[in-house]
Amino acid sequence: MPGNSQRRGSVRKSSKKPTAGSGGRVRRGLEGKGPTPKAKDRPNHKAFKAKQQAERAQSARPRRRPVVSDAEWVAGRNSVVEVLRARVPVAAVYVAEGSDRDSRLREAFKLAAEQGVSLLEITRTELDRLTDGAVHQGLAARIPAYEYAHPDDLLARAAEELEPPLVVALDQVTDPRNLGAVVRSASGFGAHGVVIPERRAATMTASAWKTSAGAAARIPVARTVNLTRQLKAYQEAGCMVVGLAADGDVSLTDLTAPDGLAEGPLVVVVGAEGGGLSRLVADTCDQLVSIPMANDLESLNAGVAASVTLYAIAQARTRR
Repeated sequence: MPGNSQRRGSVRKSSKKPTAGSGGRVRRGLEGKGPTPKAKDRPNHKAFKAKQQAERAQSARPRRRPVVSDAEWVAGRNSVVEVLRARVPVAAVYVAEGSDRDSRLREAFKLAAEQGVSLLEITRTELDRLTDGAVHQGLAARIPAYEYAHPDDLLARAAEELEPPLVVALDQVTDPRNLGAVVRSASGFGAHGVVIPERRAATMTASAWKTSAGAAARIPVARTVNLTRQLKAYQEAGCMVVGLAADGDVSLTDLTAPDGLAEGPLVVVVGAEGGGLSRLVADTCDQLVSIPMANDLESLNAGVAASVTLYAIAQARTRR
């Protein structure tokens, strides 16, 4: 009868156990395979073949030389001559068309020829652009980026020369011309180097080279991450740290008196005109020194103040 499952033959009997369905046997085959690759990443797609052709064409094309971004420019006839005299690595010397051939220009040409330095003549407008508007006097030199010394190297330089260290540190001086003037004075009055902070401070740009009249080729300039910490390191090395301040409690004449502090290891800290020394730097100094003046002038230019101080120290050390 229909629906009678008890009748003979209505159920097929087998000795085998029931098998699992396809979901159990090929579960891994049903799992997701992630997003579909882009056309340019599928080997059989025409976009992939076009990408390969473009890459082959690019590799076959001659590569351009990378733009040199770390080069520095030294502008001005005296500065270029000083750099060539000191045999600072110079990539090329550029002269503006129609420049007067005076003795300095002729010496620059001679030194460049002797050292195998390329000499290129370009328009004055192009030279203005390359030197970023510096007063180049028709002559400039392209040199690698300035290699700053380590602050400890300045003490080592003094030790090699068997002299008590004399270091100039600049605090918040942002005008490269002031930096160049300080470097020039430091070189002229026997200092062993100049220290500048890495941030918020002037660096050895073309303007600084120009103002230094090439003195940066004769004296090291060091950079430090933290000026206050470096001054403390100098103190631990046995140096007296003095800061120039209009309201200093010690006069420069007292500092440079016979048997005074100027004759020993010394670090002179110069602040920016107007702002002067920062609070932390002033607190770190062992003494604040003022420059005696005839009137109530508030402050001196950083380069002038450094020059006056270094001259007085040099005179005091000569009397030893």
